Amino acid sequence: MTKAELVEQMSKDAGITKLSAAKALESFMDSVTKSLKKKDGKVTLVGFGTFTKVKRKARTGRNPQTGESMKIKACNVVKFKPGKKLKEGI
Repeated sequence: MTKAELVEQMSKDAGITKLSAAKALESFMDSVTKSLKKKDGKVTLVGFGTFTKVKRKARTGRNPQTGESMKIKACNVVKFKPGKKLKEGI
């Protein structure tokens, strides 16, 4: 599902305009991003799942084209753990 398809579905389900649905989705994404930027960033949506920020350590990788070893810097990544309701719905 693309962002446009999600906005369309949200507008139908909520009985609002596509513009309002798009603003609501943007607000949701901005709020999640701001929460995850914090030191112990975590967003929990009961029944749906939990977004958490995890620090990935620096590591050594391999360039697939040349086979040459290379260093990969440490970085923050987002992990998602689905909630019970989402697991059962799939």
